[in-house]
Amino acid sequence: MAMGKKMTSAIVHLALILATLVTIYPVLQVISISLRPGDSLYSTSLALIPEGATLNAYKAILFEKPFLIWMRNSLLVSITVTILGVALASTAGYAFCRYRFPGRGIGLMSFLISQMFPATMLLLPLFLLLKKVGLLDALPGLVIAYVATALPFCVWTMKGYYDSIPVDLEEAAMVDGLTQIGAFRKVTLPLSAPALMITALFSFITAWSEFMVARVIIQSLDLYTLPLGLESLAGTFQTEWANYSAGAVLVCIPVVGLFLALNRYLVSGLTLGGVKG
Repeated sequence: MAMGKKMTSAIVHLALILATLVTIYPVLQVISISLRPGDSLYSTSLALIPEGATLNAYKAILFEKPFLIWMRNSLLVSITVTILGVALASTAGYAFCRYRFPGRGIGLMSFLISQMFPATMLLLPLFLLLKKVGLLDALPGLVIAYVATALPFCVWTMKGYYDSIPVDLEEAAMVDGLTQIGAFRKVTLPLSAPALMITALFSFITAWSEFMVARVIIQSLDLYTLPLGLESLAGTFQTEWANYSAGAVLVCIPVVGLFLALNRYLVSGLTLGGVKG
């Protein structure tokens, strides 16, 4: 019996290792292409560190291309979407969880149904709406579009997490003199840290990596976000593969850094928060 369990465990670990290698290898290849010298861009070599490896592509993407402008625009949009997404989802999710009001069920169902359709189906109405209010080809218009597409999932995430928090904790806080808003701010929100971090991460990634909506809304070159900027490196007859790969690597760094920074919150649980409270 013990031998069978060890064999099963070994097979599972081997499968996980293989799956990890399959996942990581394409990323390593992108890094490898970004290190290739100019005369080896179309090499078929699979070596992870190419012969004559150089950082010229990173120098070119940072100082010869408007990469920093793309980065600034993406940061402005993503941070704004994250703040608005967390603020709106945390309050809306709490209202749907704790209160019973006319239209509650329809509202929740509408959020759920909206997730059944791809964002591309919203391009035409978003385009017409933003054009009507004068926010077409503007970063605030892009923020509105991203918040609208990310909010339904975030509201459901927060609502589901609030459902797992006992109402008794808030009632005990109100007995001690806190108002409903005070109990929400000092008791419920701290306990909801994992859900808030997931909401923040999802909102940030949604705005950081989205391309199709930005392609429709943004036309000015000085308003390009990172996905639009990288797409502009792909020419009709020639693609700057080294610069493209270097840009892709640089784009991944903020998301990976954000995930590592929020990781300790993502693994924290409700019980730990309850003990702290």
